[in-house]
Amino acid sequence: MSKRDYYEILGVDRTVDEADLKKAFRRLAMKYHPDRSPDDPHAQEKFKEAKEAYEVLADAQKRSMYDQYGHAAFEGGMGGRGGASGFGDMGDIFGDIFGDIFGGGRSSRARRGADLRYMMELDLEEAVFGVEKKFDIPTQVNCHHCNGSGSEDGKTVTCRTCHGHGRVRMQNGIFSIQQTCPHCAGSGRAIEKPCKQCHGEGRLEETRTLSVRIPAGVDNGDRIRLTGQGEAGPAGSEAGDLYVEVRVREHAIFQREGSNLFCEVPIRISQAALGSQLQVPTLDGEVAMTIPPETQTGQQFVLRGRGVKSVRGGRTGDLVCRVVVETPVRLTREQRELLEKLESTFADDDEHSPRAKGWMDGVKQFWSRVTS
Repeated sequence: MSKRDYYEILGVDRTVDEADLKKAFRRLAMKYHPDRSPDDPHAQEKFKEAKEAYEVLADAQKRSMYDQYGHAAFEGGMGGRGGASGFGDMGDIFGDIFGDIFGGGRSSRARRGADLRYMMELDLEEAVFGVEKKFDIPTQVNCHHCNGSGSEDGKTVTCRTCHGHGRVRMQNGIFSIQQTCPHCAGSGRAIEKPCKQCHGEGRLEETRTLSVRIPAGVDNGDRIRLTGQGEAGPAGSEAGDLYVEVRVREHAIFQREGSNLFCEVPIRISQAALGSQLQVPTLDGEVAMTIPPETQTGQQFVLRGRGVKSVRGGRTGDLVCRVVVETPVRLTREQRELLEKLESTFADDDEHSPRAKGWMDGVKQFWSRVTS
């Protein structure tokens, strides 16, 4: 019988990231580890299958080879032993399931619900001025039927594995070590009648509607932590946290770099040559900006304090306006005649076009080098 696809075994797609891969294996390990499912005759085989899949996909080198060649990549020693990154994660996962064998501080962390991440897109104005947003997120919540206890009647009994101590002793040769009881996860109590709704897990999948206050001045990549709004922990234990990560949409006018804003301001040839007074948009409304005579395209004008005040404090940034001299289109006959008359007054006089003169001098030097 052919081997099942590793991604299918773990129930993930081929673009899964490291965090979700680890999360998928942890769930299967919690469900099928023989010590946790002694009455399931197929549990050991399913656990070994999931473990093998995770060991390959958690190793970047092995995963790359598997994506290219499938199971054939590891037949006949083709794949080698690979890196050790997957095995390091495996230790973390088994620690989550069974606790620290030396009685360290991982047991409370293992029972805590998983942290979640939510990507929130904002308009530039929302990011600059702050906003309150509601959003939906699928997560695991405490079972409403058993209030997260996992017990149908709300009762628990003394754990038969550890006899209520929460820890079990293991003998390995001359060494004797203690670890958190895998059956009751260290509580010393066990469920005799599992809840019919959550099957003893104490948690159910549910989409929650949450609200978050986005502070003024946030930028791309900033994160907001909502304590206790992550996944509910097993058997009513502490919930994880939710991290809202900010992504700011592109703006039609402004680009943001830190606390400064940048924009392009198109002006007519006549405005650039003669000078002009313009009304420029800012996030606080329009302001006047003076264009001096003989302004060239690309010239920048800085409006102090018209940028963004960062969420981290400091002074408010500036608005930098880059002038772009625009060539007129769809000219009327009168406009064309006026421009032709203007052009005739320039002739070959370099006085009015210093950049053109410099460019022509450069062209002459170039040709002289090429033809010499």
